[in-house]
Amino acid sequence: MTGRFPKSELYGLTAQMRRAAFSAAANLAEGSAKRGAREFRRYIDITLGSVSELSYAIRAVQDLGLGTADDVRRLDELRQPAGRLTWGLYRRVCAKAGEGL
Repeated sequence: MTGRFPKSELYGLTAQMRRAAFSAAANLAEGSAKRGAREFRRYIDITLGSVSELSYAIRAVQDLGLGTADDVRRLDELRQPAGRLTWGLYRRVCAKAGEGL
């Protein structure tokens, strides 16, 4: 969808949304290679930040009129399960590390 944004957003919202989406997955991959649950939890925490950033960006897309209501709904339908899964993983890893939320 970001490919349809105006050229003026190429280095703004377009780049930021793409970076946040990529970072979410990349941080999980990197964190899973670290030693121990506490270190992994730290990377999951960063991932949650990226997912939250996407939530804000989707809202900005809507507010700026850069996508249709359907576009915004579809983006959020992709983001929501990713956020739920990441929170579930966070809780599980915290429990394994003996940490509370």
